[in-house]
Amino acid sequence: MEFHETTLENGLTVIAELNPAAQSVATGVFVRTGSRDETEDVSGVSHFLEHMAFKGNDVYTADDVNRIFDELGANYNASTSEEVTQFYAAILPEYLPNAVEMLSTLLYPSLRQDDFEMEKNVILEEIGMYDDQPTFTAYEQAMQAHFPTHPLGRKILGTNDSVSALTAESMRQYHADHYRTGNMVLVVAGRADWDDVCRLVEEHCGSFPGGRIERDTSAPPVGGQTQVIERPSSLQQHVMQLAPAPAADHRLRYAAELLGVIVGDHSSSRLYWELVDPGHAESADLAYNDYDGTGTWLTYLGCRPETVSENLERIHSVYEKVNREGISPTELEQAQNRIASAIVLRSERPMGRLGALGINWVYLGQYRSVQDDLDTVAGITVDDIGQLLAEYPLDAVSTATVGPLSSL
Repeated sequence: MEFHETTLENGLTVIAELNPAAQSVATGVFVRTGSRDETEDVSGVSHFLEHMAFKGNDVYTADDVNRIFDELGANYNASTSEEVTQFYAAILPEYLPNAVEMLSTLLYPSLRQDDFEMEKNVILEEIGMYDDQPTFTAYEQAMQAHFPTHPLGRKILGTNDSVSALTAESMRQYHADHYRTGNMVLVVAGRADWDDVCRLVEEHCGSFPGGRIERDTSAPPVGGQTQVIERPSSLQQHVMQLAPAPAADHRLRYAAELLGVIVGDHSSSRLYWELVDPGHAESADLAYNDYDGTGTWLTYLGCRPETVSENLERIHSVYEKVNREGISPTELEQAQNRIASAIVLRSERPMGRLGALGINWVYLGQYRSVQDDLDTVAGITVDDIGQLLAEYPLDAVSTATVGPLSSL
Protein backbone atom coordinates (compact mmCIF):
# COMPACT_ATOMS: atom_id res chain seq x y z
CA MET A 1 0.00 0.00 0.00
CA GLU A 2 1.24 3.50 -0.84
CA PHE A 3 -0.34 6.66 0.55
CA HIS A 4 -0.19 9.95 -1.33
CA GLU A 5 -1.55 13.41 -0.62
CA THR A 6 -1.56 16.70 -2.47
CA THR A 7 -3.52 19.94 -2.52
CA LEU A 8 -4.40 21.69 -5.77
CA GLU A 9 -3.91 25.43 -6.14
CA ASN A 10 -7.66 25.91 -5.65
CA GLY A 11 -7.47 24.21 -2.24
CA LEU A 12 -8.87 20.78 -3.14
CA THR A 13 -7.23 18.01 -1.11
CA VAL A 14 -6.54 14.77 -2.97
CA ILE A 15 -5.54 11.60 -1.13
CA ALA A 16 -4.90 8.10 -2.44
CA GLU A 17 -4.09 4.69 -1.03
CA LEU A 18 -2.74 2.79 -4.00
CA ASN A 19 -2.40 -0.96 -4.24
CA PRO A 20 -0.84 -2.40 -7.45
CA ALA A 21 -2.17 -5.85 -6.53
CA ALA A 22 -5.81 -4.70 -6.55
CA GLN A 23 -8.04 -5.57 -9.49
CA SER A 24 -10.24 -2.47 -9.25
CA VAL A 25 -10.13 1.15 -8.18
CA ALA A 26 -12.63 3.26 -6.27
CA THR A 27 -12.87 7.03 -6.22
CA GLY A 28 -15.15 9.43 -4.44
CA VAL A 29 -15.60 12.96 -3.19
CA PHE A 30 -16.56 13.59 0.43
CA VAL A 31 -18.22 16.96 0.99
CA ARG A 32 -18.37 18.20 4.58
CA THR A 33 -22.00 19.22 4.45
CA GLY A 34 -25.27 17.67 5.57
CA SER A 35 -28.48 18.38 7.44
CA ARG A 36 -26.46 19.71 10.39
CA ASP A 37 -25.27 22.61 8.21
CA GLU A 38 -28.72 23.69 7.07
CA THR A 39 -30.98 26.39 8.44
CA GLU A 40 -34.61 25.66 9.17
CA ASP A 41 -35.83 27.35 5.98
CA VAL A 42 -33.71 25.07 3.74
CA SER A 43 -34.06 21.85 5.75
CA GLY A 44 -33.47 18.89 3.43
CA VAL A 45 -31.47 20.82 0.83
CA SER A 46 -28.27 18.75 1.24
CA HIS A 47 -30.11 15.52 0.42
CA PHE A 48 -32.03 17.29 -2.37
CA LEU A 49 -28.70 18.38 -3.87
CA GLU A 50 -27.51 14.77 -3.83
CA HIS A 51 -30.44 13.96 -6.12
CA MET A 52 -29.87 17.00 -8.33
CA ALA A 53 -26.24 15.98 -8.85
CA PHE A 54 -27.38 13.27 -11.26
CA LYS A 55 -29.38 15.71 -13.41
CA GLY A 56 -26.33 16.70 -15.43
CA ASN A 57 -24.71 19.97 -16.46
CA ASP A 58 -24.18 21.94 -19.66
CA VAL A 59 -22.13 19.10 -21.15
CA TYR A 60 -23.91 15.96 -19.95
CA THR A 61 -27.64 15.38 -19.59
CA ALA A 62 -29.14 13.27 -16.80
CA ASP A 63 -29.44 10.39 -19.26
CA ASP A 64 -25.77 10.83 -20.18
CA VAL A 65 -24.63 10.68 -16.55
CA ASN A 66 -26.34 7.41 -15.77
CA ARG A 67 -25.62 5.91 -19.20
CA ILE A 68 -21.88 6.59 -18.96
CA PHE A 69 -21.59 5.17 -15.45
CA ASP A 70 -23.49 2.09 -16.62
CA GLU A 71 -21.30 1.71 -19.70
CA LEU A 72 -18.26 1.72 -17.43
CA GLY A 73 -19.76 -1.09 -15.38
CA ALA A 74 -19.43 1.19 -12.38
CA ASN A 75 -20.79 0.59 -8.91
CA TYR A 76 -21.77 4.20 -8.28
CA ASN A 77 -24.04 6.14 -5.98
CA ALA A 78 -24.25 8.98 -3.47
CA SER A 79 -25.45 9.44 0.09
CA THR A 80 -26.22 12.18 2.58
CA SER A 81 -25.91 12.08 6.35
CA GLU A 82 -26.12 14.67 9.10
CA GLU A 83 -22.59 15.83 8.33
CA VAL A 84 -21.26 14.41 5.04
CA THR A 85 -22.47 14.12 1.45
CA GLN A 86 -20.47 11.66 -0.62
CA PHE A 87 -20.34 10.68 -4.28
CA TYR A 88 -18.46 7.58 -5.36
CA ALA A 89 -17.77 5.00 -8.05
CA ALA A 90 -15.89 1.71 -8.16
CA ILE A 91 -14.61 0.74 -11.60
CA LEU A 92 -11.99 -1.22 -13.47
CA PRO A 93 -8.67 0.69 -13.38
CA GLU A 94 -8.75 1.60 -17.08
CA TYR A 95 -11.95 3.59 -16.53
CA LEU A 96 -10.64 5.85 -13.77
CA PRO A 97 -10.34 8.87 -16.15
CA ASN A 98 -14.02 8.56 -17.05
CA ALA A 99 -15.05 8.14 -13.43
CA VAL A 100 -13.15 11.24 -12.26
CA GLU A 101 -14.74 13.27 -15.05
CA MET A 102 -18.23 12.08 -14.13
CA LEU A 103 -17.66 12.76 -10.43
CA SER A 104 -16.71 16.33 -11.30
CA THR A 105 -19.98 16.54 -13.22
CA LEU A 106 -21.96 15.38 -10.19
CA LEU A 107 -20.42 18.01 -7.93
CA TYR A 108 -21.43 20.97 -10.09
CA PRO A 109 -24.74 20.22 -11.84
CA SER A 110 -26.70 22.90 -13.69
CA LEU A 111 -29.50 22.98 -11.06
CA ARG A 112 -32.09 23.78 -13.71
CA GLN A 113 -35.56 24.91 -12.65
CA ASP A 114 -37.37 22.14 -14.55
CA ASP A 115 -35.18 19.46 -12.97
CA PHE A 116 -35.68 21.03 -9.57
CA GLU A 117 -39.47 20.95 -9.79
CA MET A 118 -39.52 17.36 -11.05
CA GLU A 119 -37.10 16.09 -8.40
CA LYS A 120 -39.00 17.87 -5.65
CA ASN A 121 -41.88 15.44 -6.23
CA VAL A 122 -39.42 12.52 -6.00
CA ILE A 123 -38.13 13.81 -2.65
CA LEU A 124 -41.67 14.21 -1.29
CA GLU A 125 -42.43 10.62 -2.29
CA GLU A 126 -39.24 9.49 -0.58
CA ILE A 127 -40.23 11.30 2.61
CA GLY A 128 -43.56 9.49 2.53
CA MET A 129 -41.85 6.16 1.96
CA TYR A 130 -39.57 6.57 4.97
CA ASP A 131 -42.43 7.87 7.12
CA ASP A 132 -43.98 4.43 6.65
CA GLN A 133 -40.91 2.77 8.17
CA PRO A 134 -41.25 2.81 11.98
CA THR A 135 -37.56 2.35 12.73
CA PHE A 136 -36.64 5.30 10.51
CA THR A 137 -39.35 7.44 12.12
CA ALA A 138 -38.19 6.42 15.60
CA TYR A 139 -34.61 7.43 14.74
CA GLU A 140 -35.65 10.83 13.43
CA GLN A 141 -37.83 11.49 16.45
CA ALA A 142 -35.12 10.32 18.85
CA MET A 143 -32.62 12.74 17.28
CA GLN A 144 -35.15 15.56 17.59
CA ALA A 145 -35.77 14.66 21.22
CA HIS A 146 -32.04 14.55 21.95
CA PHE A 147 -31.02 17.66 19.98
CA PRO A 148 -34.19 19.81 20.05
CA THR A 149 -32.35 23.14 19.72
CA HIS A 150 -29.48 21.99 17.50
CA PRO A 151 -29.40 21.25 13.74
CA LEU A 152 -28.27 17.66 14.43
CA GLY A 153 -31.90 17.09 15.37
CA ARG A 154 -33.13 18.05 11.90
CA LYS A 155 -34.36 15.41 9.48
CA ILE A 156 -31.88 14.54 6.75
CA LEU A 157 -34.65 14.41 4.15
CA GLY A 158 -36.32 17.55 5.46
CA THR A 159 -40.08 17.70 5.93
CA ASN A 160 -42.97 17.94 3.51
CA ASP A 161 -43.29 21.61 4.42
CA SER A 162 -39.60 22.51 4.15
CA VAL A 163 -39.06 20.68 0.85
CA SER A 164 -42.30 22.06 -0.63
CA ALA A 165 -41.25 25.60 0.28
CA LEU A 166 -37.66 25.24 -0.94
CA THR A 167 -36.78 27.27 -4.03
CA ALA A 168 -34.23 26.56 -6.72
CA GLU A 169 -32.54 29.85 -5.95
CA SER A 170 -32.11 28.89 -2.27
CA MET A 171 -30.61 25.59 -3.37
CA ARG A 172 -28.20 27.33 -5.75
CA GLN A 173 -27.06 29.65 -2.96
CA TYR A 174 -26.55 26.76 -0.53
CA HIS A 175 -24.59 24.88 -3.17
CA ALA A 176 -22.41 27.92 -3.92
CA ASP A 177 -21.67 28.38 -0.20
CA HIS A 178 -20.93 24.76 0.73
CA TYR A 179 -19.54 23.09 -2.40
CA ARG A 180 -16.12 24.69 -2.15
CA THR A 181 -12.79 22.94 -2.20
CA GLY A 182 -12.07 23.63 1.47
CA ASN A 183 -15.11 21.50 2.30
CA MET A 184 -14.07 18.58 0.09
CA VAL A 185 -11.60 15.74 -0.17
CA LEU A 186 -11.22 13.60 -3.30
CA VAL A 187 -10.17 10.04 -2.50
CA VAL A 188 -8.78 7.22 -4.64
CA ALA A 189 -8.26 3.65 -3.42
CA GLY A 190 -6.99 0.61 -5.32
CA ARG A 191 -4.95 0.17 -8.49
CA ALA A 192 -3.92 3.47 -10.05
CA ASP A 193 -0.85 5.53 -10.83
CA TRP A 194 -0.39 8.59 -8.59
CA ASP A 195 0.87 10.83 -11.38
CA ASP A 196 -2.16 9.88 -13.45
CA VAL A 197 -4.45 10.64 -10.51
CA CYS A 198 -2.93 14.10 -10.05
CA ARG A 199 -3.23 14.86 -13.75
CA LEU A 200 -6.85 13.72 -13.92
CA VAL A 201 -7.92 15.63 -10.83
CA GLU A 202 -6.18 18.80 -12.00
CA GLU A 203 -7.84 18.49 -15.42
CA HIS A 204 -11.37 17.93 -14.15
CA CYS A 205 -11.37 19.59 -10.71
CA GLY A 206 -8.73 22.34 -10.96
CA SER A 207 -11.38 24.99 -11.69
CA PHE A 208 -13.57 24.18 -8.66
CA PRO A 209 -14.22 27.29 -6.52
CA GLY A 210 -12.00 27.62 -3.47
CA GLY A 211 -12.91 28.56 0.07
CA ARG A 212 -14.46 26.92 3.10
CA ILE A 213 -17.51 27.44 5.25
CA GLU A 214 -16.94 26.77 8.94
CA ARG A 215 -19.05 24.52 11.14
CA ASP A 216 -19.67 25.10 14.83
CA THR A 217 -18.35 21.89 16.43
CA SER A 218 -18.93 22.81 20.05
CA ALA A 219 -20.84 20.18 22.02
CA PRO A 220 -24.58 20.84 21.61
CA PRO A 221 -27.02 20.84 24.52
CA VAL A 222 -28.98 17.64 25.08
CA GLY A 223 -32.77 17.76 25.26
CA GLY A 224 -33.68 14.71 27.29
CA GLN A 225 -37.20 14.63 25.87
CA THR A 226 -39.63 11.80 25.15
CA GLN A 227 -41.65 11.64 21.93
CA VAL A 228 -44.45 9.15 21.31
CA ILE A 229 -45.78 8.45 17.81
CA GLU A 230 -48.96 6.38 17.92
CA ARG A 231 -49.51 3.82 15.16
CA PRO A 232 -52.36 1.54 16.24
CA SER A 233 -51.92 -0.77 13.23
CA SER A 234 -48.31 -1.60 14.13
CA LEU A 235 -47.76 -5.08 15.56
CA GLN A 236 -44.55 -4.08 17.30
CA GLN A 237 -43.43 -1.19 19.46
CA HIS A 238 -40.20 0.43 18.31
CA VAL A 239 -38.21 2.32 20.93
CA MET A 240 -35.03 4.32 20.44
CA GLN A 241 -33.13 5.98 23.26
CA LEU A 242 -30.09 8.25 23.06
CA ALA A 243 -27.40 9.24 25.55
CA PRO A 244 -24.15 11.23 25.19
CA ALA A 245 -21.07 9.41 23.84
CA PRO A 246 -17.61 10.45 22.55
CA ALA A 247 -17.25 12.78 19.57
CA ALA A 248 -15.65 11.69 16.30
CA ASP A 249 -12.20 12.96 17.28
CA HIS A 250 -12.29 11.73 20.90
CA ARG A 251 -9.39 9.57 22.09
CA LEU A 252 -11.87 6.92 23.32
CA ARG A 253 -13.78 6.64 20.05
CA TYR A 254 -12.44 3.14 19.35
CA ALA A 255 -13.18 2.07 22.91
CA ALA A 256 -16.78 3.17 22.32
CA GLU A 257 -17.00 1.03 19.19
CA LEU A 258 -15.74 -1.96 21.15
CA LEU A 259 -18.19 -1.39 23.99
CA GLY A 260 -21.05 -1.16 21.51
CA VAL A 261 -20.13 -4.61 20.19
CA ILE A 262 -19.79 -6.10 23.67
CA VAL A 263 -23.07 -4.75 24.99
CA GLY A 264 -25.32 -4.35 22.01
CA ASP A 265 -24.24 -6.17 18.86
CA HIS A 266 -27.08 -7.95 17.06
CA SER A 267 -25.61 -11.31 18.03
CA SER A 268 -23.53 -12.63 20.91
CA SER A 269 -23.75 -9.45 23.00
CA ARG A 270 -25.12 -8.86 26.48
CA LEU A 271 -28.38 -7.44 25.16
CA TYR A 272 -28.73 -10.31 22.71
CA TRP A 273 -28.39 -12.99 25.38
CA GLU A 274 -30.57 -11.11 27.85
CA LEU A 275 -33.45 -10.17 25.54
CA VAL A 276 -33.31 -11.66 22.04
CA ASP A 277 -32.12 -15.21 22.61
CA PRO A 278 -34.76 -15.91 25.34
CA GLY A 279 -37.48 -14.50 23.05
CA HIS A 280 -38.32 -11.42 25.09
CA ALA A 281 -37.72 -9.09 22.11
CA GLU A 282 -37.24 -9.28 18.37
CA SER A 283 -34.37 -6.77 18.50
CA ALA A 284 -32.29 -5.18 21.23
CA ASP A 285 -29.18 -3.31 20.09
CA LEU A 286 -26.72 -0.69 21.24
CA ALA A 287 -24.82 1.37 18.66
CA TYR A 288 -22.24 4.10 18.94
CA ASN A 289 -22.65 7.06 16.57
CA ASP A 290 -20.04 9.83 16.36
CA TYR A 291 -20.33 13.39 15.07
CA ASP A 292 -18.35 16.62 15.13
CA GLY A 293 -18.27 17.72 18.77
CA THR A 294 -20.55 15.02 20.13
CA GLY A 295 -21.66 11.43 19.89
CA THR A 296 -24.51 9.19 20.98
CA TRP A 297 -25.23 5.81 22.48
CA LEU A 298 -28.25 4.64 20.49
CA THR A 299 -30.38 1.91 22.05
CA TYR A 300 -33.00 0.21 19.90
CA LEU A 301 -35.74 -2.09 21.16
CA GLY A 302 -38.31 -3.82 18.97
CA CYS A 303 -40.86 -6.03 20.71
CA ARG A 304 -44.55 -6.66 21.39
CA PRO A 305 -46.19 -3.57 22.92
CA GLU A 306 -47.20 -5.35 26.11
CA THR A 307 -43.58 -6.32 26.86
CA VAL A 308 -41.98 -2.89 26.39
CA SER A 309 -41.80 -1.91 30.07
CA GLU A 310 -40.22 -5.14 31.24
CA ASN A 311 -37.80 -5.16 28.32
CA LEU A 312 -36.69 -1.60 29.00
CA GLU A 313 -36.06 -2.66 32.60
CA ARG A 314 -33.95 -5.55 31.34
CA ILE A 315 -31.92 -3.20 29.14
CA HIS A 316 -31.38 -0.72 31.92
CA SER A 317 -30.32 -3.52 34.28
CA VAL A 318 -27.70 -4.58 31.75
CA TYR A 319 -26.48 -0.98 31.49
CA GLU A 320 -26.35 -0.49 35.25
CA LYS A 321 -24.23 -3.61 35.67
CA VAL A 322 -21.84 -2.56 32.88
CA ASN A 323 -21.56 0.96 34.30
CA ARG A 324 -20.87 -0.44 37.76
CA GLU A 325 -18.63 -3.41 36.99
CA GLY A 326 -17.24 -2.74 33.53
CA ILE A 327 -16.48 -5.60 31.14
CA SER A 328 -14.29 -8.69 31.31
CA PRO A 329 -10.96 -9.25 29.50
CA THR A 330 -12.57 -12.13 27.60
CA GLU A 331 -15.40 -9.92 26.33
CA LEU A 332 -12.87 -7.29 25.26
CA GLU A 333 -10.73 -9.82 23.39
CA GLN A 334 -13.73 -11.25 21.53
CA ALA A 335 -14.89 -7.76 20.52
CA GLN A 336 -11.38 -6.84 19.37
CA ASN A 337 -11.28 -9.94 17.18
CA ARG A 338 -14.67 -9.16 15.66
CA ILE A 339 -13.81 -5.56 14.86
CA ALA A 340 -10.37 -6.53 13.55
CA SER A 341 -11.98 -9.08 11.24
CA ALA A 342 -14.45 -6.48 9.98
CA ILE A 343 -11.64 -3.99 9.32
CA VAL A 344 -9.56 -6.51 7.38
CA LEU A 345 -12.45 -7.97 5.37
CA ARG A 346 -13.67 -4.51 4.41
CA SER A 347 -10.15 -3.45 3.41
CA GLU A 348 -9.79 -6.25 0.89
CA ARG A 349 -11.87 -4.24 -1.58
CA PRO A 350 -10.90 -0.73 -2.74
CA MET A 351 -14.55 0.28 -2.28
CA GLY A 352 -14.29 -0.82 1.34
CA ARG A 353 -11.21 1.33 1.93
CA LEU A 354 -12.67 4.37 0.18
CA GLY A 355 -15.17 5.12 2.95
CA ALA A 356 -12.65 4.71 5.76
CA LEU A 357 -10.12 6.95 4.02
CA GLY A 358 -12.65 9.67 3.29
CA ILE A 359 -14.36 9.74 6.67
CA ASN A 360 -11.05 9.73 8.57
CA TRP A 361 -9.89 12.69 6.53
CA VAL A 362 -13.15 14.62 6.97
CA TYR A 363 -13.19 14.21 10.76
CA LEU A 364 -9.53 13.83 11.69
CA GLY A 365 -7.62 15.34 8.78
CA GLN A 366 -5.27 12.36 8.79
CA TYR A 367 -4.51 9.12 7.02
CA ARG A 368 -5.01 5.90 8.94
CA SER A 369 -3.81 2.66 7.41
CA VAL A 370 -5.45 -0.69 8.05
CA GLN A 371 -2.58 -1.52 10.39
CA ASP A 372 -3.12 1.76 12.28
CA ASP A 373 -6.72 0.78 12.94
CA LEU A 374 -5.78 -2.76 13.92
CA ASP A 375 -3.09 -1.53 16.32
CA THR A 376 -5.47 0.95 17.92
CA VAL A 377 -8.17 -1.66 18.42
CA ALA A 378 -5.67 -4.18 19.82
CA GLY A 379 -4.32 -1.54 22.20
CA ILE A 380 -7.63 -0.81 23.94
CA THR A 381 -7.60 -2.08 27.53
CA VAL A 382 -10.22 -2.88 30.15
CA ASP A 383 -9.08 0.28 31.92
CA ASP A 384 -9.83 2.31 28.77
CA ILE A 385 -13.38 0.95 28.81
CA GLY A 386 -13.60 1.93 32.46
CA GLN A 387 -12.52 5.49 31.65
CA LEU A 388 -15.07 5.58 28.84
CA LEU A 389 -17.89 4.49 31.14
CA ALA A 390 -16.85 7.00 33.78
CA GLU A 391 -17.10 9.81 31.24
CA TYR A 392 -19.94 8.48 29.10
CA PRO A 393 -22.02 5.93 31.04
CA LEU A 394 -24.60 3.87 29.20
CA ASP A 395 -27.92 5.57 29.71
CA ALA A 396 -31.28 6.52 28.17
CA VAL A 397 -31.49 10.32 28.24
CA SER A 398 -33.82 10.94 25.29
CA THR A 399 -36.53 8.61 24.00
CA ALA A 400 -38.74 8.18 20.95
CA THR A 401 -41.20 5.37 20.33
CA VAL A 402 -43.43 4.37 17.42
CA GLY A 403 -46.24 1.84 17.73
CA PRO A 404 -49.64 1.16 19.34
CA LEU A 405 -48.76 2.58 22.78
CA SER A 406 -49.82 6.08 23.70
CA SER A 407 -47.17 6.34 26.41
CA LEU A 408 -44.22 4.43 27.88
